[in-house]
Amino acid sequence: MTEHKKIPLPGEGKGEASDESSLFERASGAFGLDPFKSAPIKGKLPEREMKRAKVRVKDEQPAAPAPAPAQAEPSKEEAKLPVHVPPAEVIVEQVKPAVSLNGPKYEIDRAYMREQGLIVPESATSALREEFRIVKRQLLAAARDRGNAASRRILITSPHPGDGKTFCASNLAIALSSERDLEVLLIDADFAKPSILSTFGLPKGPGFMDALANPDVKPEDLVMGTDIGGLWVMPAGNQSSADSEYLASERTAEVLDRLTAGSPNRIVIFDTPPALAASSAAELAKHVGQGVLVARADQTGQNALEDAYQLLSACPDVKLLLNATQFSPSGRNFGSYYGYEE
Repeated sequence: MTEHKKIPLPGEGKGEASDESSLFERASGAFGLDPFKSAPIKGKLPEREMKRAKVRVKDEQPAAPAPAPAQAEPSKEEAKLPVHVPPAEVIVEQVKPAVSLNGPKYEIDRAYMREQGLIVPESATSALREEFRIVKRQLLAAARDRGNAASRRILITSPHPGDGKTFCASNLAIALSSERDLEVLLIDADFAKPSILSTFGLPKGPGFMDALANPDVKPEDLVMGTDIGGLWVMPAGNQSSADSEYLASERTAEVLDRLTAGSPNRIVIFDTPPALAASSAAELAKHVGQGVLVARADQTGQNALEDAYQLLSACPDVKLLLNATQFSPSGRNFGSYYGYEE
């Protein structure tokens, strides 16, 4: 094998140094190989596009508003001129004055109230009183939340006669009248078969229908007072075959506004005819903010309740009150805590 140092390099002997040549250079010289050079290329190869990072521009700060042009101070003569001020829209709500109830007062026989199944104000706490306390709290809470005159008007009705609507309306009025800062007006709106006066043992007289039929009659003059603190009663008045038409007139809103507007501490309760027996309840539902639909346990059917509820749809808040229940799954026994049971 030839020692690589003895292999001649190209151009050796022409004065070029060969001692420090590499093996490849000596092989090229020995075998006549061309020097290692890249093949010539005509022109230039196209340059590949380089991926360039995008320049991230910081969010520009909003330009400061240009300063307002300086205004010359007004002269003394200009300062005396009136400055034009654009008119402002001012809304003035008319506050109607409250009307007071100053009708004649009657004494209610407490023994007769007990016979009618009513709450006797001076008697010991009973299950009936406690149950209507729960009912009135829900009605008062809804009235305070809405805070308008309509929410203080409460309609009491039932699908059919005999469900106990007058019983519930009367006891609810007595329960509400025991509040220290409330005044309760119980209106008999069952024009065909009024029963509020007979329930409390009050004499007959003009009432709600007379105020609707005659614009000259002031409704507060037709109210009867009682010796039950805070409880007032308005009779149904003279009977009329057009009671539904009177309730549908504009006069109804005028009468109710007069009784409730400007009196935030006055609750008005309406005892109306059964919803499925007369149209008066549906008409009066347009003027009240709360309704109570009385159902008698084991007697009022579901279909009747649904139909009555639909007729009262003009009232924004209708609650269901179950009457004459004899069994409580929870075992509640109102009144026993105070040492009195019914």
